Amino acid sequence: MRRRTPVAGLALAVLAGMTATLAATAAGAAPAAAPVTAAAPALLAAAPDIAVTNIQAHLTQLNTIATNNGGTRRAGSAGYTASVGYVKGKLQAAGYTVTEQYCSNCTYPGNNLIAEWPQGPADQVVMFGAHLDSVSAGPGINDNGSGSAALLENALVLAQQNPSMTKRVRFAWWNGEEQGLQGSKFYVNSLTAAQKGYLKGYYNFDMVASPNGGYFINRVTSTTAAPLKAYWDSLSLQPEENVEGQGRSDDYSFQNAGIPTSGYAAGASATKTSAQASKWGGTAGAAYDGCYHRSCDTTSNINATVLNRSADGVAYAIWQLAVGGTPTNDFSVAVSPTSGSVARGASTTATVSTTTTSGSAQPVSLSATGAPSGVTVSFSPSSVTSGGSATMTASASSTATTGTFTITVTGTGTATRSATYSLTVTGTGGCAGGQLIGNSSFESGSTPWTASSGVITNSTSQAARTGSYKAWLDGYGSTHTDTLSQPVSIPAGCSSYTLSFWLHIDTAETTTSTAYDRLTVQVGTTTLATYSNLHAASGYAQRTFNLAGYAGQTVTLKFTGVEDSSLQTSFVVDDVTLQAS
Repeated sequence: MRRRTPVAGLALAVLAGMTATLAATAAGAAPAAAPVTAAAPALLAAAPDIAVTNIQAHLTQLNTIATNNGGTRRAGSAGYTASVGYVKGKLQAAGYTVTEQYCSNCTYPGNNLIAEWPQGPADQVVMFGAHLDSVSAGPGINDNGSGSAALLENALVLAQQNPSMTKRVRFAWWNGEEQGLQGSKFYVNSLTAAQKGYLKGYYNFDMVASPNGGYFINRVTSTTAAPLKAYWDSLSLQPEENVEGQGRSDDYSFQNAGIPTSGYAAGASATKTSAQASKWGGTAGAAYDGCYHRSCDTTSNINATVLNRSADGVAYAIWQLAVGGTPTNDFSVAVSPTSGSVARGASTTATVSTTTTSGSAQPVSLSATGAPSGVTVSFSPSSVTSGGSATMTASASSTATTGTFTITVTGTGTATRSATYSLTVTGTGGCAGGQLIGNSSFESGSTPWTASSGVITNSTSQAARTGSYKAWLDGYGSTHTDTLSQPVSIPAGCSSYTLSFWLHIDTAETTTSTAYDRLTVQVGTTTLATYSNLHAASGYAQRTFNLAGYAGQTVTLKFTGVEDSSLQTSFVVDDVTLQAS
């Protein structure tokens, strides 16, 4: 929270009289726990419990950031930049749409951090914000690491639970609050009239863990404040209006733009009254936060009880305002690129991607409609788990109907979702190409492959790259030979012939110089490549070869794995394609 400073033209002239001198108080003077009334269980059931230990872990990180950067997280400092990086990393990993907005006219130019949970209607937004900067004098763990960390943990829990949403939830961490609410003013001024209209409420959290704290709500009797007040009422806390904070934190930027506001606070340098100490505990006659804007505002300056009640009240408000029951499993389908061209006798490919949009991942079967006469559309693999992708191949015969056609790609799971692809078939060409390898991902049994026993498998001991099946050669740790082969007719007249396969090599060999176990890849009698235990690596690597020299021939593609007498090496092959185009 920024200090009170005289502001010309404001009706709130009372702000001018606030002193900058802070009286020290005992950090251990915590408010007494208030009894939980019978109404609390029903309210608690509506939202998840936010673990205060997780919030304290975020505060520890912010404190360490300040310690490593001159004892401060002031806007424009390395400590502030590192704070933004810490919060941003957590949000991105959780699946938020995260943007940094550069406040060019802030006293210390720097970034606001905006994170939006990508569910719910985009024109119905509730926003929760806290300033992330501290003053120069200290690390700002109560002011305002407490609000920042409480919102961060709420955001992470929302993502983890992934409920269905009736409104969109947006979180913000502001730059330059201590210099006069500069970051939030910049953000509000950047919004169009329509974007301001989308905001159904802004909730601010500035100093929500003061060691001698109280329970204050901005505009406590307003409709906007109702969910925050309902939660604290359920704990019999008897919250009061946040008189000390009026016009002093980022909610004021939104209030001035006509956006409904509220928020929690636990108090700053003002003095706790006897009546407040009687109902909340703590020390009467002492400041709510004796370390306000001082170097002692560290992790020792936190009241965990007040912090916990504030964070849980935020969760209750989110669930009351924006969450709509048990999520339905759903997904989306997209094709990239969205259009392509193919000549008669040739083929073209695109990638079909699926995304889980709510609930849990699910199996999705892929199909296509709208292809003209003479064009076939296939998918490899033909079924994915939402979040996965497949290769779509459109192959045109030498007599295919020419023109431009809309192909509808459909994913079928618990719901049916689709995307469109524009395919242009031209009358030129003559390459009877396409994807020439049959059963390229091994998902359809063994045909047309010929393989040693057990090579084509869905064993979970070695993961497939896509789908469930792959070809696993060797891996016995004893003298052994496995083979895998398929005859391929390679047409003449194409401009390119690309053999591709994905290979994962796993080994127990420890040598860095001797190739004990080998995989040989051949086309006909020609060896394309030899791999060994020396090529072992985590994950799959794609291998590609130009087979233009075999145009017009029928040849056999063959993989041969030879293992010596001890220490296994596994050669795992998946997604084998030979694309003629």
